[in-house]
Amino acid sequence: MNQYGISEISIIPIRKEANDRSEMISQLLFGETFQIIEESEKWSFIKSTFDNYEGWIDKKNISYLSEENFLQLNSNPEFTTQNLSNTILNSQNEQTLLPAGSTLPNFNTVNKNFTINENNYVLSEDNNNKSLDTETLAKQYLNCPYLWGGKNPYGIDCSGFVQVVYKIKGINIPRDSADQVKEGIIINFISDTKPGDLAFFDNEEGIITHVGIIISENEIIHASGKVRIDKLDQQGIYNLELNKYTHKLRVIKRIN
Repeated sequence: MNQYGISEISIIPIRKEANDRSEMISQLLFGETFQIIEESEKWSFIKSTFDNYEGWIDKKNISYLSEENFLQLNSNPEFTTQNLSNTILNSQNEQTLLPAGSTLPNFNTVNKNFTINENNYVLSEDNNNKSLDTETLAKQYLNCPYLWGGKNPYGIDCSGFVQVVYKIKGINIPRDSADQVKEGIIINFISDTKPGDLAFFDNEEGIITHVGIIISENEIIHASGKVRIDKLDQQGIYNLELNKYTHKLRVIKRIN
């Protein structure tokens, strides 16, 4: 019998192995659902519904869903938080802080409330005060620290940053840059780019290792040490602080 779950806390780390010391390879944000593929005493191997990402999560962090509830939640339109930080209150008036990109299932846009299993929540602020303009959404992450596997403002990696910004816009793309590069259409010249196009960068072996969001013909916002804006040209990313190129441009893609 299939088992399913949902993240009912702000962030659930997804780990490579069933161990607290194992590498964090991604995160589940609040409201994201998953299928449970395998279980051990303390850990569950899951597959994310949003991006099909697989890994191990701590069983203590799982809110279980019936198959009926799982299918119902994923058949309805999703409401995604836009603000960098959001607050929800439960029926006991306890608050939970949510990062941008969290999913509020079956959200009532009039009363700003929703339910997960038997738990009732209310979104305590106006979530629609930001434009869905890609540049605006991306720039709210400026100076957020880099964290391998991270997808939230307190720690985010390059592909997680791109994925969450696009999720807020209502566009689902894969988790890792090596898979993201397979999406969209190629833009051959930087002069033909538009804000929101994605630039991909490779290493000496030709493997895609980095991605960022183009915000103008010669500027890119990306997560490298922190979320930052750097110069971009046909050669790659030029860091003015270091006075050198840090990433070699491979291809530019447009994802609509």
